[in-house]
Amino acid sequence: MSAMQAPARPSSDAPAVPPRTGRRLPGALVFVVVAALVLSAWGAKDPTTWLLETVWVMVGLPLAVVLRKRFPLSGLLCGLLAAHALVLIVGGHYTYAEVPAGDWVRDWFGLERNPYDRFGHLMQGFVPAILVRELLVRTSPLRGSRWLAPLTVCACLAFSAVFEMLEWAAAVTGGQAADAFLATQGDVWDTQWDMFCALIGAVCSLLLLTALHNRSLARLELDARA
Repeated sequence: MSAMQAPARPSSDAPAVPPRTGRRLPGALVFVVVAALVLSAWGAKDPTTWLLETVWVMVGLPLAVVLRKRFPLSGLLCGLLAAHALVLIVGGHYTYAEVPAGDWVRDWFGLERNPYDRFGHLMQGFVPAILVRELLVRTSPLRGSRWLAPLTVCACLAFSAVFEMLEWAAAVTGGQAADAFLATQGDVWDTQWDMFCALIGAVCSLLLLTALHNRSLARLELDARA
């Protein structure tokens, strides 16, 4: 037997390395969101409502850009945040109670109200669930813990409750001027429906996207090592 042995060949059963995340994706999403935000300000139905609805985009987008090197986000989360931003921007431009797409759905299904506000609050749970999960997985000991999903849902529901208190403060200070922002459309249970929709959105997000999010996080970790 020779003292020199040929290097071992990699096993064909070795798990495939996930492809690297496209670096152009976040930049393209930023461009789309900024363009939509600028266009939405043009001819907005209620400038005050537009500002109140889109302020989250104005704060969150620069923050994500500034922290992109210290704490880059997964590709899945970037896409979801961009989609949520567009939902907020559309709602700010038309006001949630008068979004045309919501009117079409209302008329098609014979609903009593424009459902875009309900959709917005579903997104308020659906997208933050992945954001909270990513933060907990990457910055806490909860990775792989059975408590990760329940605590993520609780965080989303808490955020929804805080948002409802902000709406309450707007109603108290703004009076009738806050009606477009609240989008209650005469429903006395609107606050409870909003929080319920956020809860359903968060649960559905974890059920549908957990496996995909894990793969997206794996690609992010591979990029960090590369």
